[in-house]
Amino acid sequence: MPASTPGKALTGTRLTIGLVAWVAPDTAGRIFGLDPGANPQSAYLGRLFAVRDAALGVGLLATTGDSRRLWWQLGIACDLFDAAAGVLGGRNGSLSKFSATSATTVALAAAAMGAAALAADDT
Repeated sequence: MPASTPGKALTGTRLTIGLVAWVAPDTAGRIFGLDPGANPQSAYLGRLFAVRDAALGVGLLATTGDSRRLWWQLGIACDLFDAAAGVLGGRNGSLSKFSATSATTVALAAAAMGAAALAADDT
C-alpha cells in the first residue's frame, strides 16, 4: 500500500470508482451529468473506464520500487488524457458544461495526487 497521504487517497479512490462504475455504470455516469438513457452504450464505456481505474489501483497495491513508480506514471498519463478528453468534449459540445468541467477537474485532481505521490517517492 502506498504510504503517502495522496498515494493512499488516490489508490482508494481508484479502487472505489472502479468498483462503483463497474457495478452501476449508469449511476456513475449521472454523477458526472451524463444521460445514460439517451445513450445505452454508455454503460459499456463506463465499465471500460471502471476496469482501467481498478487496474491502476491494484497495480499500486501490488508493486513497490520502480514498478510502482511506473504505475504512478501510467496513472498520471491516463488522468491527463482524461482531462484532455473533458476539454475536447466541452469544446465540441458532446459534453455539457457541467460534465466537461467536472470530468476535467476530477481528472486534473487525480493527476495532481499522483504527481504528489510520485514526488513523495511513494514507491
